[in-house]
Amino acid sequence: MRKILGSSALVVLLAGPLMLGGCATQDAVEHAQSTADEALSAAQHAQAAADTASQKADAAAQSADTAGQKADAAAADAKRANDRLDAMKKKKGQRG
Repeated sequence: MRKILGSSALVVLLAGPLMLGGCATQDAVEHAQSTADEALSAAQHAQAAADTASQKADAAAQSADTAGQKADAAAADAKRANDRLDAMKKKKGQRG
């Protein structure tokens, strides 16, 4: 019985200050809300910046794709020109 009373007293001694300290003042609640509002605003600005960066990255990728297609076309044109030049050299060698 003594053990139970001793344990109960210990619980009251430890939990009492926690219960009393659990009530927040109006100022503390307002400060917490203000801090949360600032965090939300910062997160929204960060999201907007990330969206803009994503759009720019998409545009850059599209430009890179277009440049790659143009490079492929130029390489194909150069190959055709080299093939014609080789054919002309071959014909000239046969005449000579």
